[in-house]
Amino acid sequence: MTQRTALITGASRGIGAAIAQKLAEEGYRLTLSARREPGLRDTAERLRDQTGAEIHTVAANMAVEDDVRALLASHAAQFGQLDVLVLNAGVGTLGLVADLPTKMFDLAINVNLRAQFILIQEALPLLRKTAASAPDRGAKIIALASITGVASEAQLSAYGASKAALISLCETVTLEESVNGVTASAISPGYVDTDMAQWKHDAVAPSEMLAANDVAELAAAISRLSVNAVVPNIVVSRRGAQIWRA
Repeated sequence: MTQRTALITGASRGIGAAIAQKLAEEGYRLTLSARREPGLRDTAERLRDQTGAEIHTVAANMAVEDDVRALLASHAAQFGQLDVLVLNAGVGTLGLVADLPTKMFDLAINVNLRAQFILIQEALPLLRKTAASAPDRGAKIIALASITGVASEAQLSAYGASKAALISLCETVTLEESVNGVTASAISPGYVDTDMAQWKHDAVAPSEMLAANDVAELAAAISRLSVNAVVPNIVVSRRGAQIWRA
């Protein structure tokens, strides 16, 4: 096998960019994807300069099914193998169940769950092939879920439901595919100091949130595990007097 490869969605900033940094430092060849080309290009250029990593970029909107399928096809054409698939792209929704427009619910489900399902389906043949060529290591799927998929929070019904379903999807993929050397792990953090959490700054200071690098460290650790080690879900809470909180 040549050096390992990873595909990371939502990779232009925040958690996705932090995971890309970690894997680039470990010698991975990367496909980075995000919705907007300029930010994606800037992140790729920075990582190339810092690490010398080979980086392929694909602009893709996870709400568009053709984009999701084209993303995996582009990675396969570029690298021909896939050791780690990082499902990080997602959208946030905010609103009471009584008031949330169904179009916002649909958006959360489509981007946070349906797109992830399609990308996994498209990736499985390449993941199986890669796992067969590296039987001690296998191939990994790492999905960024949320602690709200484990412990609900008011006004995050659609977001939390989509993430709870994503956690369940990871478990099912492992049950079905671990025989082929492919396992899936969810990481479910509380509030992380990224753009997506800016709306919460009045209640939680950025200095009290998790760092994107905290999540990246866990993703990198999962990528190093043997094929026999299965991590269904890692919940990461913030420090304080209550464990099960975002």
